[in-house]
Amino acid sequence: MTKIERRGGIPAEIRADESGIKVSGYAAVFGEIADIGGYFREVIEAGAFKAAIGRDDVVFLINHEGLPLARTRSGTLKLSEDAHGLYMETELDPIDPDVMSIVGKMKRGDLDKMSFAFMPTVQEWDESGDTPLRTIKEASLFDVSIVTTPAYSGTDIGLRSLTEWRDANRNEFTNPAATSAHRATAKRRSMQLDLKVRTGT
Repeated sequence: MTKIERRGGIPAEIRADESGIKVSGYAAVFGEIADIGGYFREVIEAGAFKAAIGRDDVVFLINHEGLPLARTRSGTLKLSEDAHGLYMETELDPIDPDVMSIVGKMKRGDLDKMSFAFMPTVQEWDESGDTPLRTIKEASLFDVSIVTTPAYSGTDIGLRSLTEWRDANRNEFTNPAATSAHRATAKRRSMQLDLKVRTGT
């Protein structure tokens, strides 16, 4: 099963004119550290979506669900990267019933936040601070969405990837040169996060 995660919260720009409904904005921002439910921090590295753009067939959805309103394969959804982040733009079909049902909500600002669904393919963890820091260096893309309430869904998946990273780097925590305080802190975080993964809470 594909391990898809979702992030979001950046406002979208919605414009309506005689040619259609235009939606644009940054689905992801590079270099900004986000707190993921208090369990870990996360930052997306510049260039993380370079390989995905032009390779992945990405769809534009409402709340990550339903039929696509646009998609990259058909050319109706355009994705690009710049120094700031992952930028999307699309012009929606004004006579599409799905578009007609949401255009008023978008204009009023009831439905105006961007979100994206992704799967990290290259990532790094840093546990030198009080809270683990995850750096997304490369990721696959599945959809960009306009959402009602952005959420950091996929937190448990991120925690599992931390557990996998720890398993692969266990010698770091058993190194005799490490201080007892560092080992105690690492063990405490490991127990808390492993409990989160097991219970799903």
